[in-house]
Amino acid sequence: MLSKEQLDTALRETLEDRRLSRSERHDLTALLGGQALGGDERAFVRNRVFAVAREVVEDAPSLAVLDWAQDVIKALEAAHERKSQMEVFFSPGEECLDTIQRLLRWCQTSADICVFTITDNRVSEAIAACAKRGVKVRVISDNDKSEDTGSDVDRLEGMGIDVRLDRSEAHMHHKFAIFDNAKALTGSYNWTRSAATSNRENLLVCDDPRAVDSFAREFERLWADFA
Repeated sequence: MLSKEQLDTALRETLEDRRLSRSERHDLTALLGGQALGGDERAFVRNRVFAVAREVVEDAPSLAVLDWAQDVIKALEAAHERKSQMEVFFSPGEECLDTIQRLLRWCQTSADICVFTITDNRVSEAIAACAKRGVKVRVISDNDKSEDTGSDVDRLEGMGIDVRLDRSEAHMHHKFAIFDNAKALTGSYNWTRSAATSNRENLLVCDDPRAVDSFAREFERLWADFA
């Protein structure tokens, strides 16, 4: 998937003559991967289309019309949205890591992360980048594992990310995360390099509101307990 800058550049080029030609439509589809986009990707592209359109609209009434059109499209998409989706990934291999990085990259408002241990620098960098974009990131982890060599939890906290650790004799052994209060991720997969390269692990991502709400409630309960 294109970055925001790449997508905006492509959109501005098609907007120059105020029409989308057949060849431009084909090129734009190819740039977007040539396949059906998921819900998050469609929302991202839709928002960038309206953002670029606003760059060339100068009068307030027209801007109001653009806002109205965007709201109508959002409402229609919500009304005809597919049933809840679920994806399952396995390791060893890169697909679990890629999924975590993708969800952090596409996250817009909040990322609540509750994992036993974080030692994979690639994941930590994605978390840091997410927070740097202005996303509200909160991390819950195990106090014992946070002291392991290679743990990135203290480093994330040092970057200003909100972190809370359990203080009990038992382990905080969860591995789940909630993104934008809309998607939940869970599974055996620890956020470590060995989970990607060596271990046999699994990861499940779903947008079922009941599952997302359940994980969100558990996160809030733990967040309060570890205050």
